[in-house]
Amino acid sequence: MSCPPIWNINRAWWLLLLAVLTAATASAQPTCALKLDQLPESVELRGFHVGMTFEQAKARVPQVQLARPDQFGVAKISINPYFDPSFDKTTFADVRTISLDFLDGRLVSLWIGYERTFKWQTLDAFVAGISKSLNLPPAWPVKRGGRQLTCDGFTVLASLIAGSPSIRISEDAAQETIATRREEATAAAEAAAAVVIGDQRTKLYYPSDCSALLGISELKRIKFKDKDEAEKAGFKLAKDCE
Repeated sequence: MSCPPIWNINRAWWLLLLAVLTAATASAQPTCALKLDQLPESVELRGFHVGMTFEQAKARVPQVQLARPDQFGVAKISINPYFDPSFDKTTFADVRTISLDFLDGRLVSLWIGYERTFKWQTLDAFVAGISKSLNLPPAWPVKRGGRQLTCDGFTVLASLIAGSPSIRISEDAAQETIATRREEATAAAEAAAAVVIGDQRTKLYYPSDCSALLGISELKRIKFKDKDEAEKAGFKLAKDCE
């Protein structure tokens, strides 16, 4: 009876070891199946929650002033309870700054930065405390100099800012919407910049970024959406732009 080659035995052993390590790593990763609407009210969040409308935020904190949304529908608002004497110092004790990002009138990102007097000052203590307060898993992977936990539809990031803890809760779908709108705007701008200008006297066309275009009178210019349209109209690419 012939024995199996030693290489095959070693290879099978390594494959088994790899499978065990992979399974162990996967099981060690924290899982968070919590949804945004399942996050409990938490005194650490001072009455704010991702998903609330601007009107609800305003009713909660009158100091929240409406900001003009940008071209993507995002309105960014910051309040400073620690420095603003109009805030109730009991309700907003130990809170330095709160940043609110609204998308189409809904709060999609909440950031709270705490003062040095806040009860949890180390990152470990903060993650442990806020996890218990929000019913989140206690183990958060290291990310961007802090700890980040990905749940079902939202992300929570804890980090130290100016030596004190901070928390950001953001809605994933909203961030994807903002990214898509920005990409579409960039594509539209690039498409607009891709137009070509024809010289009606010479029947030559120039890409919009060609410096030779500056020598053509505005009265003699004709715009085409692209080079194909210009060439169909009988125009040729100017040698100065090749």
